[in-house]
Amino acid sequence: MYRYSEFDHAFLAERNAQFRAQVERRIAGNLTEEEFRPLRLMNGLYLQLHAYMLRVAIPYGTLSSAQMDGLAFIAERFDKGYGHFTTRQNIQYNWPKLNEVPDILDELAKVQLHAIQTSGNTIRNVTADHFAGAAADEIADPRPVAELIRQWSTDHPEFQFLPRKFKFAVTGSPNDRAVTRAHDIGVRMVERDGKPGYEILVGGGLGRTPMIGKVINDFLPPEDLLPYLEAIVSVYNQLGRRDNKYKARIKITVHENGLDTIREMVDARFAEIKPLFTGVDQEMLAAIEAQFAPPAFRNAPTTGYDLARDADPVFRAWTDTNLHPHRAEGYAIVTVSLKKQGATPGDATADQMRALADLARRFGHDELRISHEQNVILPHVHKSDLPDLHAALKAADLATSNVGLISDIIACPGMDYCALATARSIPVAQEIAQRFDELKLEHDIGPIKLKISGCINACGHHHVGHIGILGLDRAGVENYQITLGGDGTESAAIGERTGPGFAYDEITGAIERILLTYLDLRETPEETFLEAYRRLGMAPFKAALYDDAERAKTHAA
Repeated sequence: MYRYSEFDHAFLAERNAQFRAQVERRIAGNLTEEEFRPLRLMNGLYLQLHAYMLRVAIPYGTLSSAQMDGLAFIAERFDKGYGHFTTRQNIQYNWPKLNEVPDILDELAKVQLHAIQTSGNTIRNVTADHFAGAAADEIADPRPVAELIRQWSTDHPEFQFLPRKFKFAVTGSPNDRAVTRAHDIGVRMVERDGKPGYEILVGGGLGRTPMIGKVINDFLPPEDLLPYLEAIVSVYNQLGRRDNKYKARIKITVHENGLDTIREMVDARFAEIKPLFTGVDQEMLAAIEAQFAPPAFRNAPTTGYDLARDADPVFRAWTDTNLHPHRAEGYAIVTVSLKKQGATPGDATADQMRALADLARRFGHDELRISHEQNVILPHVHKSDLPDLHAALKAADLATSNVGLISDIIACPGMDYCALATARSIPVAQEIAQRFDELKLEHDIGPIKLKISGCINACGHHHVGHIGILGLDRAGVENYQITLGGDGTESAAIGERTGPGFAYDEITGAIERILLTYLDLRETPEETFLEAYRRLGMAPFKAALYDDAERAKTHAA
């Protein structure tokens, strides 16, 4: 993984010292909150519903054990003993005291982390496939490219005051686990005639006006990547609307001007700036790639793993749901669920963070990843170590066997924390997870993506959930809309709204009716919910939601 240079350390120390002085001026009353707001946002500090919230960048979701230990220390020393992992592969601390935030930033710097550009109208934390560098289906590790983009975009003088926030996602696999089509720019590593290149997507995004990104360049040579990305952001910076923040994202810019016009402008700008890139970017990329060399994988028998699967049904169930194929023989990718039924999705205590750091040292070549699905990944675990790893996870209350199932819910913090939220997300996720645990239907239902947002900003990615839930305020009452058929993968789609929303105390029953209808109508147990929805369409699910509910009310009367 990337290690800070002397320049990185000096840059971060200067930024932190600058913000410390700004905080001191705010506390002394020399800065108003209005004056302080843009300064704190540049350093990832929000003013939320009850307190400040600090958002820390985890670049492309990659952490070392020492970094996870550092995050645990901050949670324990400066917060309430936990942190919240987000759909941007960040971690949020919900209760920091303003006067202690500079100390937190200094602690982050000790483990080569920061909070720069996790807010504001700038290029945010660059995300990537959480199985990067490990997945069996990968063309190449996308993290060096993500790191190059991070370095290029950090404090870029032209892009600090964009029309709106701007998000990149990078994947090195044809199976898109980074939701690249729902980002302002998606970078997909591809091959053509045996040569590497990039497919560039532009204009994706969720929120108030969800859109799927469009291919602006289907095969970009590697040496053209950075100047081409700079050309796209430059054109957006010129054309993007600043008169209406709801129409300021690049998705609206592409929609209003047309993809062909945007492509022409990008090509013209690319021709202007390409000669200015003298190859130093490729030298930087080569140096970065050297820091992402794979670990020294070992060759060992896996008979103990096979015997444990045969002997222990609990272990077998965990391996069935929480493992993914690894590129190295004898290894597996382990997803550690942060979605125990009844828990807050994405939350981890300081003790759990330390346990994960220790397990990464013992079994995982000192690497961890944070997924946009709010789980933690141990990307390189030899199968012979899996029985011991599972036992240690059980001791840390982290051995939930539900990855990819109905209780593995993505949920934003919602109205429990967020000042923008219009409804609760966390209690809805908890109730749904507990309900299907009680029904013992999780494994019968099989693979499904359920995602919940507490407002129109869609931080819970509900638009691309197989089942999406959007919480809104209707005359002071929480109302939950349902969408079906969304998809965040390479076959990305925006979900279709079912109809009128449901009250807080009705939403779990509504989800239950949808899934019971699926179980009744699927052709085989292997047909997933998304496959069944694409075959059947909305009609049977809409009938189950509204006709069945109306009949139940009539019968009760």
